[in-house]
Amino acid sequence: MSAPHLRPMRVAVSTHRSGTAAGQVFVAPYSESAMVGQTGALILDGGGDPVWFRPLPSPGLQNADFRVQTWYDPQTGAAQPVLTWWQGPITPPAAADRRSPSPVGTTGPGGCYYVFDSSYRLRQTVTARNGFHADRHEFLLTRRGTALFLASRAEPADLRAYGGPADGAILNGEVQEVDLATGDLVFSWNVREHVDPAESRVPAAQAWSTGGVWDAYHLNSIDEGPDGELLISSRNMSTVYAVGRAGGEIRWRLGGAQSDFSFGPQASFSWQHDARFRVGNRIGLFDNGCCEQSGGTPGQQSRGLVLQLDLDQRTATVERAYPHRPPVYASSAGSLQGLPDGNEFVGWGQSQYYSEYAGDGRLLYEARMPGENVSDRVVRGEWVGTPYYPPAAAVRRVGGQSVVHVSWNGSTVTRAWQVLAGPDPESLAVVVEHAMRSGFETAVGTGSPGPYFQVRALDADRAVLSASAVVRLDD
Repeated sequence: MSAPHLRPMRVAVSTHRSGTAAGQVFVAPYSESAMVGQTGALILDGGGDPVWFRPLPSPGLQNADFRVQTWYDPQTGAAQPVLTWWQGPITPPAAADRRSPSPVGTTGPGGCYYVFDSSYRLRQTVTARNGFHADRHEFLLTRRGTALFLASRAEPADLRAYGGPADGAILNGEVQEVDLATGDLVFSWNVREHVDPAESRVPAAQAWSTGGVWDAYHLNSIDEGPDGELLISSRNMSTVYAVGRAGGEIRWRLGGAQSDFSFGPQASFSWQHDARFRVGNRIGLFDNGCCEQSGGTPGQQSRGLVLQLDLDQRTATVERAYPHRPPVYASSAGSLQGLPDGNEFVGWGQSQYYSEYAGDGRLLYEARMPGENVSDRVVRGEWVGTPYYPPAAAVRRVGGQSVVHVSWNGSTVTRAWQVLAGPDPESLAVVVEHAMRSGFETAVGTGSPGPYFQVRALDADRAVLSASAVVRLDD
């Protein structure tokens, strides 16, 4: 009633046991078929109710990699939490033919990264450099006051040696780092300069059906270690690369055709996403494990996977795996997040689920998105939002009462509402002193005829945070 322009999806929470980590859930829903609700950036509470939603004006636009990060001021070192995400168009399956500018799920022109502060004001927009397009898979803020992100572009190439067209192109990927204060590009690493495309698990024949473009690499995550070493995941190589920043050399390869590691039982992975460094020479990732190519059969079920690496003996063994029950086969996307309390949070990619597990594998929390809605990643984070805009209110007559509906999109500190009413906008008095907030929107009944009403947001100490515009009851 109070915010009719907001139509977020409704998720179904099926498991919610004690022991879940603190914080909210961050999801960027979209659909490759019929979207339920609006696309956009969505924060949910543990019950699945919206906390903040920023809808996009068109279902052809999508958000991705939506999460809380820390912004570091390079001059003062001051840190503050911010929201970040990618926004732009993604090539849908219906476009995967000779008219398509790129393979399905890849990023074309028009994408960029947004940084919003805790009041939901735009702080900065970041784009890729040197003719590359900002890629939806990764945008990572660093303590140096820079942003590391993935970028891609189609580069003309004769693909006949690989089984593709002579007038084809390779979709190249690049890690770029931009100084947020100056906008300067301070680092880049180009995968085509370091990895032979012939190692790809995707045949170059793909290019015959995707506008001549071969997505040989499909970089999909970056992480940075304590010594600046980069961890880069290439989905279509089924390989994770450790890259030295100084010279850009590949220090080791985990998985794929040229792996430097041997794998213990159940330790191998394929088509992975979201590879992250962990303490003690461990790596966490989402192992898609399935669906070799379009029309293929699943090889194994998807799972969250934590591997222990022996860097001397070059072996990888399973420390812990987090499969879904019943099995999930996510053909793309997915995320595994190690939480501060030792829990693990899994976004199941092209499946509609997201789950939280205790470190020992016990399922603590699970929810499902509606219809065929999915999100590339789903993560948990702690966020305090104090919107710069006021609460929204609407009023209607129900029986013999005036019912005021009120919401404040994004406020995490509102605990209760105070209602004022009067015969004209200048003569309002308190008619409901303290009504507890009961979800994204709270309905407060009052015997006052109004017809003018206003609502104030109260914090835990009953201090007034903000007030809505005055609204009129129309009988």
